Amino acid sequence: MPRDFSQATAELTVLVAEAVCIRSNCEQQFVQKFCDLSAAQATAALALATDIGLIVKVNETYKTESPLVRLLGTPDESSKAAILRILLECYEPFVFFRERLVATGNSDTAAQQTKVHLDLNAHREEIKDTLISLGTYTKAINAKGGGVYEAVSGEGLNQLQNVAEASSNLADAEANIRIEIGDYADSLDRVEVVVPLARALLKAKEDHAKEAVAEAASALESFLAGLANRMGVDLQGAAGLTSRIDKFRTNNVLPKKITEAGKYLGQIRNAADHGVDIDPDVGSVWKILPSSGRHYVFVACAFIRACGARENNQDFYI
Repeated sequence: MPRDFSQATAELTVLVAEAVCIRSNCEQQFVQKFCDLSAAQATAALALATDIGLIVKVNETYKTESPLVRLLGTPDESSKAAILRILLECYEPFVFFRERLVATGNSDTAAQQTKVHLDLNAHREEIKDTLISLGTYTKAINAKGGGVYEAVSGEGLNQLQNVAEASSNLADAEANIRIEIGDYADSLDRVEVVVPLARALLKAKEDHAKEAVAEAASALESFLAGLANRMGVDLQGAAGLTSRIDKFRTNNVLPKKITEAGKYLGQIRNAADHGVDIDPDVGSVWKILPSSGRHYVFVACAFIRACGARENNQDFYI
């Protein structure tokens, strides 16, 4: 039976994988809107990201499993390329294509031989364009000009160094987040709450405001789900951040001042989520200021800390 092969660029493949990192167990529609892609683009990029091993598809939702892939949340493009390069070394179509490129010196011939050898169901040109895009993005293949390409060797140590640097930067950011939240951070889900906030902080520092807001808001939703479970709050029917916060007003589980502060976070998140859509209230799209991205992360930390104080019957903070 022919093997499925999807055509997409390396940039879109990394972009959709990063969206899945931000919101695990998401459907294609979220990825499509978050990345501002057409349905066809999102379908192809998600399929390629799944085939490579960046993400996993379960029924109609997507998630990440490898801790390495979570480093895609860093703003450094060289680190993203390094992570993709490591996974490409286990991706059979790319490995075989590169071997045939070395042997033949011709990308068309290498693509045709890859198609036949692995029984891929895509056209030779689609295979070539996709694998060349993956290779040049990760610096595993070099474009010499005039449609001529060559495989590059000896880059392994540099790639691993980039991953190590990304890990170090993320560790520093995580330490800052823990300082902001205080001792309460030790009781939080590190993978679903603390690390996404750290990734958001890195993005905010690089003025990637929309991405910072989306990452921090995802952490907030995970935090509220856990808090609701511990405090006996029913979140059924509450899909968004603001509606989840409203649930905590029942029986005054969280005081009004804390929930109103949380709604500020919900409104900024909505603007970031729907930034490509025209808001009927203003007749335009919303853009997120770099300062809003930076403030959002720290307000989110303060909100979590204030909620933690109420959970543990401590002083009232805001």
